[in-house]
Amino acid sequence: MARLWQDPCKLHPSEWHTANNMQRACTESQKARSECMIAESWRLVDEIEKTTQKTQSDVNKKLEQRREEIKFWKQELDNKLEQIVHETETLLTFKNRLERALEGCKEPLAVAQKCLLYRQRRVGIDLVHDEVEQELVKEAEVLQGVIDLLGRTLEQTNEQIRRNRSAKYILDMDLKDKFTALSIDDYCASLTNDTPYIIYADNAMKLEETFVSPEDWLDFSNINVEKADKQRNNSLALKSLIEGILSQTANDMRKQCEMVNTAFRNRVREVKDAKHKLETLLAMVMDETASQEKNIAALKKAIADTEGPVKVAQTRLEARSHRPNVELCYDIVHSSLMSEVQEITKNIQRQDALAQAQTELKGLSRRQLSLEEEIKVKENTLYIDEVLCMQMRESVCINNY
Repeated sequence: MARLWQDPCKLHPSEWHTANNMQRACTESQKARSECMIAESWRLVDEIEKTTQKTQSDVNKKLEQRREEIKFWKQELDNKLEQIVHETETLLTFKNRLERALEGCKEPLAVAQKCLLYRQRRVGIDLVHDEVEQELVKEAEVLQGVIDLLGRTLEQTNEQIRRNRSAKYILDMDLKDKFTALSIDDYCASLTNDTPYIIYADNAMKLEETFVSPEDWLDFSNINVEKADKQRNNSLALKSLIEGILSQTANDMRKQCEMVNTAFRNRVREVKDAKHKLETLLAMVMDETASQEKNIAALKKAIADTEGPVKVAQTRLEARSHRPNVELCYDIVHSSLMSEVQEITKNIQRQDALAQAQTELKGLSRRQLSLEEEIKVKENTLYIDEVLCMQMRESVCINNY
């Protein structure tokens, strides 16, 4: 029983004091470490807050700079788009002018070809390769050359319009992307720490393979702008070329048309003069024919007038040849009768002028027929040149398109 009540092993009071001091020291040490940790935590929190604010501010500034950069290039693209659209619309107007000029060449060419065809109907000596025909051939060649040139220029214009539209499409796509990017960055710039619905995006830090470098991004829009400028400059040069071609071709066609008309007027005047001279010759031939007919009639009358005297003389000679015997004398009467017959016979033989006159009359008739035929040739030529060709050419109008 004495053991049961015996006190367990007790510590020394010094140990108790030591244990209390240690508890106090550990507690104070722990408290000091905790206070340092709290102080460090506040410093860290303050540093993190300042760093976060600074970083976010820097991001906001960079985001604003990026937005301004996008706005700048968007404005550049808008300007180039407006310019290329304007140039395309202007080029479409020039294309329309070319098409109208090309259409306007068809009638003059058809007229020139018809004139050449009509003039093939000239006959005889008038079917000549004269100045009119030379100028008509040249006019047809000029018109065909103009048609070919305008056709090639029209093809070039269509190709330039296609290139302008291609540049416009590229600018449109770039502008569309810029608008989308600016809208996204505008949205990003509007976000704050207090904005509702902001969330964690675990995949946001993933870099896509499709990301391009800022240099490539800049080069892309710069190249698009340069392409648009190039096509715009090409359009300006082409418009100047078209303007010159339209002006020059119109002048060339108008000049050649006037050359043909002048040649026609000169030729008509020349043919009319030749026709007038032929008509004068015809009148002279007809007058000479009338004179020759009178001459033949006079010659025939003169021959007829010799028939009575020769018959009388020959009858007398015949009768006196029957005188008998010595009365058949070659007396002065017989000698005179013989002389009379010889003289009249000789005079009759001199009337071969009648045959010559009749020959001349036939020659005059042939000349008259030839002159009449030649006058008809000239009338036919005048009808072709003055009526068919020149009147048809009055409808030809060379315009400046």
